[in-house]
Order: sequence, then structure tokens, then C-alpha cells
Amino acid sequence: MFNTRAPGRASNVTSALAADRLGVPAVTYFAISMGAPFTVVAGAITTGYAITGQVGIPLGFLVMGAVLALFCVGFVTMAPYVPNAGAFNAYISKGLGRPMGVAAGWLSLVSYNAMQCGVYGALGDAAQPLIRSWFGVDVAWWVISLAGWAVVAILGTQHIDLNGKVLAVLMAAECLVIVVYAVSFLLHPAGGTVSVETLAPEHLFEPGVGALFALAVLGFVGFETAVVFSEEARVPGRTVPVATYLSLGVMTLLYVLGSWAMSVSTGPAKINAEAKEHGSELIFILAGDQLGAAMVGIGRFLYATSVLACLIAFHNAAARYAFAMGRERVLPAVLGQTSHRTSSPRGGSILQSAIGFVAIVICAIAGLHPLRDVFFIWTTAGSLGILLLIALTAIAVVAFFAKNPTSETPWRRTIAPVLAAASTLVALVLVLANFDKMLDVPPSSPLRWAIPGAYLVLMIGGLLWGFRLRRRSPRVYANIGLGAKSITRTGLGLGSPDEQTDTRFAPVPRY
Repeated sequence: MFNTRAPGRASNVTSALAADRLGVPAVTYFAISMGAPFTVVAGAITTGYAITGQVGIPLGFLVMGAVLALFCVGFVTMAPYVPNAGAFNAYISKGLGRPMGVAAGWLSLVSYNAMQCGVYGALGDAAQPLIRSWFGVDVAWWVISLAGWAVVAILGTQHIDLNGKVLAVLMAAECLVIVVYAVSFLLHPAGGTVSVETLAPEHLFEPGVGALFALAVLGFVGFETAVVFSEEARVPGRTVPVATYLSLGVMTLLYVLGSWAMSVSTGPAKINAEAKEHGSELIFILAGDQLGAAMVGIGRFLYATSVLACLIAFHNAAARYAFAMGRERVLPAVLGQTSHRTSSPRGGSILQSAIGFVAIVICAIAGLHPLRDVFFIWTTAGSLGILLLIALTAIAVVAFFAKNPTSETPWRRTIAPVLAAASTLVALVLVLANFDKMLDVPPSSPLRWAIPGAYLVLMIGGLLWGFRLRRRSPRVYANIGLGAKSITRTGLGLGSPDEQTDTRFAPVPRY
């Protein structure tokens, strides 16, 4: 099926990504751009208010932000021991074993691709009003999505720092407009009073609370991206932790502020009905009444660029997962190649472009609605996979430090990771229990269980493939989770198979 031979002597274009390119700001831009703050506020939050019927969405983001901050303690503590472009699967390989790492790698690729395909629908929805107002013509959403696809495909094969510069400009602008809109909403409260009803703790005990966490996970997808770019970071021991905490903090602030301010402007009692009536237009209707047409125009433009920035970030992250697995020969070796000119993961990038193109064409032929059927369904499915990966990674962190004594403090290696594992498992159970509400389908709908079932089948398939590699290709099996070390050790014939299976290796220096 795949090329499972041990890697031969590696060239400098197949062994690793370009190192020493990304500092803290650039990695942070990628992480926040994957979250796509303005897309979440304008699209996901308004749709969430409409579909779930919950008013505690700001509280859901606040609680999930706290849970993920707890998760990050063990996540970044373990990061120096796992310098690998395939973040989740590398962590899980180290903590739960290589077969589970293979399953996690497959799960990562499918989850990120589901997110990416869904966001192409959001791009078409976001840009349609702009083109109509600028040129007076209606363009099919999928035509716009294909144009965006071409931009993303081209940038995906360029130097990683060029992508970072593009994201820096787009991300800064969208964050600024969220703050401006939110401040305006708070200065124009319904009934003349700023209400904190949507932040009341009792919303955590209402039926359907799992929908709040599912929506929150959708918004936070991307905070883990700092580790995905660890091989390209200038100082991984400092860049990864700082960028992870910074991106998570910024996203939490923007989501809580944006969702709460919207409820203040409409009134907590009316936010669900207003969102159901106006959808993603709600935020622009409120801004138009308070700030004027010019700010609405700016907001619409940045909504579209926010989606584009999200696509660029998702493309780069997914390409690096494919690269990491191809380099280790868990997937075809061609995916583990980098460009001679740009050192970008050429094989993984081309794969992502092909998947995106096919997805857009199929959705267009099927006549799907870009926001409801493409964006919300696909990204909800992807976010469930990401939450599953977060829960498995949290458990893997606990297992790793239990098996490998280190000099880390008890809080960093034991207490916080155990609390994070318990919290993420609770969140996963709540999301699964309320998954029908997130998809806006009846409880008896096959779709409710088809998506979790597909992930279960995928994980079983990955486990079986991992066991097959252990039995038939021990040298390839030994590479799983080692990242660039898989090239320098087995690729050059260094080290015995027993040495290669040892999970304890020195971390990169901390700074």
C-alpha cells in the first residue's frame, strides 16, 4: 500500500523543513489565523446562537479557554521532547505507543482536512456580498472558493515566512475590527443596560451544555499549531510555549468579548431569535446601525480576508502533518519531500490542494449551501476530531511523564496534565451527548452517529496499520514519532532498532 521500506540516505530537501525561519510573532500569527477570530465571531457564533438556542456561548468560550490553558501546561512542557512537525501524532506516539500514534496521524489529517473543506464554504459566503456591492453581479459561491483555493495553493508552496507575513497583516486587521465592533456594541446596550446574563455560571448546568463546548472547540482549533511549526522555529524551547499561550489568550479574549458584546447589543433574551433571523448578517446589521456603512464595508472585507487567512493557516498545518507522516513512511514517501527552492513541504501541500479542489467541486455539484451545509457541518465534524485528539494528547502527556522521569515540577509533569486529561474527557463526552444540536439534526438522525463512527473506524484502521508496521517493517515502525531524528538515525543507518524504539531522548535546549 505505502512505501514502508526504511528511508535511504536523505538529501537536504527530504530530511527536514527549513529551520530557523519563524519567531514567536510568526508562529502566533499562524495559530490565531487558524482560529480565524472574525470568522468565528461573525459566522460560527451567530450560527451557534441560532442553532443551539443557548445563550451561554460567551461562558462556554471562557470555560473552554481555561480548560485548554490547563492542557497547555503539560503540552508545552513536553514540547521540547517532541520536536516534530506532526504535533498530535508525535505526542501520542511518545505517550501511548506508536500504533496509537499512527491512528492519531490519520485522525489529524482527516480532521484538519474537514476543517479546511468547510472553511472554503465560508469563503464563498463571506465574499458574495462584497462582489455584489462592488461589481453589481452575483457570483456562485464555489467560483469564489476556487479563486481562494488557487491563492492558498500557490502560497502553500512558497517560503513559510512569506505565509507568515501575509497572515500577520490579515490577522491584525481582523482582531482590530472585532474590538471596535465589540466596544460599539457595549456602548449601545439593549434597554440602556449592559447585561452579563450570558456569562452567568448557571448556563453550565442547562440541557444541551455540550453544544457550548463543541462550538468553543471549533473556535479554538489552531492553538496547538505552535508545536506543528516547532522544526521551523528559531528557538523551539521558547517559541513554542510563548506562541501557544499567547495565541490561546488572544483567542479567548476575542471570542468572549465578541459573543458577549453581541448579546448585550441585542439583549440576552433576543440574541437567539435575532441570530436565527439574520445569521452571519447580524453582526453587520448591528455595526451598521451604530457605526455606519463605512465600518460595515471594512468589516465585510475583513470577514472575507479572515476566512482566507484561516485557509492559508490550515493548509500549512495539514501539509506539515502529511509531511511528518510521509517522512516516517507511515504515508507514501512522496509526502515527506520538501521543495528545493522554498523548503516547504511540497508533497503535503500538493495533497492538500488536491483535496480542497475535489471537495469544492463535489459540494458545488451537490448544490450545498456554503454556510449551513459546507461550513457548519464540515467544521463541526472536524472540531470533534480535534477535540478527540486533544483528549488523547492530554492522556499521552500524563503517560509520557509517568514513564520518563524528568526534572520538571510536579505541577507541570503530573498535576496539571491529570486535571487537563479529566477536563478534556468530560468535554468530549458532553459534546458527543449533544452532537445532534451542533449539527442541527434530530436526535435520531444517522448523521449524529455517522461522524463519530467514522472517526472510530479511522482510529481502528490506524491502529491495525501500526501493528502491521511493527510486524513487517520494524525499521519504519521505529521511526514513528521521531520527526527529523527518524532521518538522522535510521535514514543514515545509525543506531540499532532497539535504540530507535527508545522514547527517552534529550529535549532541545530551553531558553
